[in-house]
Amino acid sequence: MAELLQVDFARLRADVEALAAIGRDSEQGIYRMAFSDGDMAGRAWLKQRITDAGLDFHQDGAANLHARFGWDGATPSVMTGSHIDTVPGAGHLDGALGVLCGLEALRSLKEQGVKLKRPLEAVAFSDEEGRFGGMLGSQAMSGALTPESIHGAVDLQGVTLVEAMKAQGLDAMAALDAQRDPASIHAFVELHIEQGPVLDHDHTRIGVVEAITGLQRWEVSLQGQANHAGTTPMPLRRDAMRGLAEFAGEIDRILEEHGGPRSVATIGRVELIPGAANVVPGEARFALEMRDTDPQVLLDLADAFRRTLSVIARRRELMFEFDVVSRIAPVACDPLVIETVSTVAEALGLSLRRMPSGAAHDTQQLARMVPAGMVFVPSKEGRSHSAAEWTAWADIEAGANVLLNTLYRLAS
Repeated sequence: MAELLQVDFARLRADVEALAAIGRDSEQGIYRMAFSDGDMAGRAWLKQRITDAGLDFHQDGAANLHARFGWDGATPSVMTGSHIDTVPGAGHLDGALGVLCGLEALRSLKEQGVKLKRPLEAVAFSDEEGRFGGMLGSQAMSGALTPESIHGAVDLQGVTLVEAMKAQGLDAMAALDAQRDPASIHAFVELHIEQGPVLDHDHTRIGVVEAITGLQRWEVSLQGQANHAGTTPMPLRRDAMRGLAEFAGEIDRILEEHGGPRSVATIGRVELIPGAANVVPGEARFALEMRDTDPQVLLDLADAFRRTLSVIARRRELMFEFDVVSRIAPVACDPLVIETVSTVAEALGLSLRRMPSGAAHDTQQLARMVPAGMVFVPSKEGRSHSAAEWTAWADIEAGANVLLNTLYRLAS
């Protein structure tokens, strides 16, 4: 392949450390939730870094921040990006690393005077982490938002998206104007930490993502009858907790019979009502999530879980109901992007693994409209969404150089 380019790693590292200090709460992690004061401070810092680099700055209606190089408004661009908003108590790399490596790639190509056929864009997408549902910025760009979805978006404290953006001088409805014509984007590549243990466990430097998982998330209620824990005989109980326990014990069987090698399912939150030690639980509310990269497998799993809930509820004289609160379809990454990333990693002498992404990313939205792919770097012990999140600096440099050369080849 053509000559291999290198990022200015000292500058990239300084940027990672500088952004990590914004919104940090001592040792409790980083708090840059979407459209919070911490997020806005991070955005202001990023805008300054973009303009300091002599790159064109653009903010679209969804408050996505764009760094542009060689922009002419007509030629389809090669785009990279991720997000700088965080979950509460976050680590310093999730999302932010992809934005900063993208910015560094554009700076490096500009400084090295490389001739390109296509413009480059590095984007920080709004609210990927889900304060208001997730992926606001990339959904806006891909045309997946509606006025109803914007007005209906609310966080766990009851603050609406419209209110939060207005408090920061932004108009939420302007997000509808951020939709891009697919013809304006030649390809999209996102660099991200793996957020899982596979690359670290296998001592592999680069993950080349082939597909991004889809998911269904349910809010489930099993309803029995609350009663005295001392006077109600076991055979006469309608115990919602025992129904939940039986259902949880069926998850492995359902995955084995109806899932695939990439299937996972999780009960991550449980609430018992009334929740007293001396009362038989009359209701068990819980969150059930299932993920897979195959859309048919997801449908099969959903059907199997529904039928199992029905059987358990009937046998234990319970009622059950569920709401599908989130449904994201899986997507396959583009073969050309996959091959380009693989070729670059091999040329750089880096070990690589082709793998799925078990987490959702902005790429999931972009891949529905343009050729897209992802580059993973290892996460130590798979830690993420935690102050303990860490990736070795050498792996960050390797990932940044893979991204740089991938963008160069796609834009050439």
